[in-house]
Amino acid sequence: MSEINPITELQKQQVLNKAEYYMQQLQTAFDISIPKINIHFDLKGRCAGMYVVRKKQRHIRFNSYIFSKYFQNSLITTVPHEIAHYVSDLVYGIKNIKPHGKEWQSIMHTLNVEPRVTGDYDLTGIPVRRQQRFEYQCTCMTHQLTSIRHNRVQQGRAYYLCQKCKSPIELIK
Repeated sequence: MSEINPITELQKQQVLNKAEYYMQQLQTAFDISIPKINIHFDLKGRCAGMYVVRKKQRHIRFNSYIFSKYFQNSLITTVPHEIAHYVSDLVYGIKNIKPHGKEWQSIMHTLNVEPRVTGDYDLTGIPVRRQQRFEYQCTCMTHQLTSIRHNRVQQGRAYYLCQKCKSPIELIK
């Protein structure tokens, strides 16, 4: 199995140009000013793109490896998908809508793009980070929690219930 390389600088520029094109379309359609957004190509793992808001800072992250393997598809699906998240946040407010709700879907339709939530990619050759799993148990079965959820439980920031029996799940020591 050969390793996939990240996209080239020329391809990155094509992605940036496509993002600008979609923002121009939406700026005209909604008659609003859409500020330029920072776009990074540093996303790893199974996700092709991600719209991020932290402390009022907005940016978009793309997975350079998935874009490399599925470049044309990513240009016409992933780029407008993330731009639609950005614009739906600007127009409606991120806390006022569901991530893939009717507002986001209408923006995708405005761009003449099918509002699909996930891509179906063969990730062979793409570096994928595997999270450590921790065993938890409820009254009816054993559960595997990712390190992220495990850490939340350990820090007292979350607890999880079994979907079947509705009892709390606890770490198996």
